[in-house]
Amino acid sequence: MNTISMLIEKLCRYLAGLAFFAIIVSVTIQLIGRNVLPDSPLWTEELSRFGLLFLAGFGLGPSLPSGDLVNVDLFCESLKGRKPWMLRLLAAGITAVFCIMLLQPAWQFTEIGAIQTSPALGWRMDFIQASMLVAVISLLAFSILRIIGMLLGTTDGLPAHLPLEEDA
Repeated sequence: MNTISMLIEKLCRYLAGLAFFAIIVSVTIQLIGRNVLPDSPLWTEELSRFGLLFLAGFGLGPSLPSGDLVNVDLFCESLKGRKPWMLRLLAAGITAVFCIMLLQPAWQFTEIGAIQTSPALGWRMDFIQASMLVAVISLLAFSILRIIGMLLGTTDGLPAHLPLEEDA
């Protein structure tokens, strides 16, 4: 189970990194265009916006196990006994249910883009609007992995600490 979770997390982080790289390249070209050339290319602004959508889409799922999403741990962790664990499990369950409820609307939103193209790049917008579907599926996958891990006892649902955080 941990292997699957780690593979999915690495894939999402890699794809989020590619989206971030696209933003860096786009903004760099934009800055060079504004400061060196007479005008910056129009497509750079559009590409940076699309990169930001996919950065959020791929980054949303891995932010659940790392604790980077909004939490109410001050309240939850102040409770006694097994209550904090149960609240973390409940929160993961509610997150999964909301994601399941959002799958159909996210799919419809993606389908609408098939009849649209982006103005500067000319790309089909369903490929871009799929970033919302990616976000929902990513968060759903990580919430289900948290539920399974908590029920199997491989995780307690607390945020995982990154190696750099443990040294500090």
